[in-house]
Amino acid sequence: MKHFLDISDHSSDELQDILDLAIRLKKEYFSTGNPPLFKGKVLGMIFQKPSLRTRVSFDMAMRHMGGDALYLSPNEIGLGKRESIADVSRVLSGYVQAMMARVFEHAHVLELAKWSSVPVINGLSDYSHPCQAMADALTIEEKFGKAKGLNVTFVGDGNNVAVSLMQISVKLGWNFTIANPEGYNMPSGSVEQAKKVAEKSGSNLSFLRDPHKAVIKAQVIYTDTWTSMGQEEETAKREKIFPPYQVNARLVNEADKDVIVMHCLPAHRNQELTDEVADGPHSVIFPQAHNRLHAQKAILARLFQVA
Repeated sequence: MKHFLDISDHSSDELQDILDLAIRLKKEYFSTGNPPLFKGKVLGMIFQKPSLRTRVSFDMAMRHMGGDALYLSPNEIGLGKRESIADVSRVLSGYVQAMMARVFEHAHVLELAKWSSVPVINGLSDYSHPCQAMADALTIEEKFGKAKGLNVTFVGDGNNVAVSLMQISVKLGWNFTIANPEGYNMPSGSVEQAKKVAEKSGSNLSFLRDPHKAVIKAQVIYTDTWTSMGQEEETAKREKIFPPYQVNARLVNEADKDVIVMHCLPAHRNQELTDEVADGPHSVIFPQAHNRLHAQKAILARLFQVA
């Protein structure tokens, strides 16, 4: 791999290879510790948005593997404002061995990759969240194994997290369903792309309005905040539209008896996800968050070509 920008850029075999490596690195970490395969390597981390999981998981992934990470805040760079993205990319890629960027506009991370001489990772953009999807897939495989035909349901806004979850689902042969309000669909281009992949992988895609129909036979229920960063002016409007899409005990009880409930966090508790569910027996939201660390070790290892 040259970069890791979007799930759709990679084959099913490539993605499964990363997941298999993540499982091995995770087991290794908890048994003997990871070897210093990243020694002498520094990851430059560019942030336009605040972060807990993305910043800490990438930082610790580098440390666990013997490398280092450099945090660059929004005020330090002013990506595309104080200095052009092309110039930032060319300068920074002369200092570090890889870059990770958490940006508002997907075009910004694509521009970074265009001009970079080192690997670039999409740590989140307004279009997709591929690193989250890898951690999600790792969590799902830990629970269900490499299960073709698994039923994955997303409830809520057709946002960047939903896009990447759909992409990884069709790549791995899972069935993907989304229930969202009218006007909050996923980008049509990503849907058409996923349909083409699903024809080859055997996945079924369903796009519904009714969350209760969407969770029937679901083995995974996934939700996310109703209002993402950068959409704050829509908060009041969204809080009137999305309550029927809350993941609560009633909805969970309508799914498969062994269903797991996922959320990429941060969660607005008792909005999109009730406390009862978030802290209940079906929830895997914290193991899922911790798996960001191990999935990202595997992504970095493949980009560095050291494992």
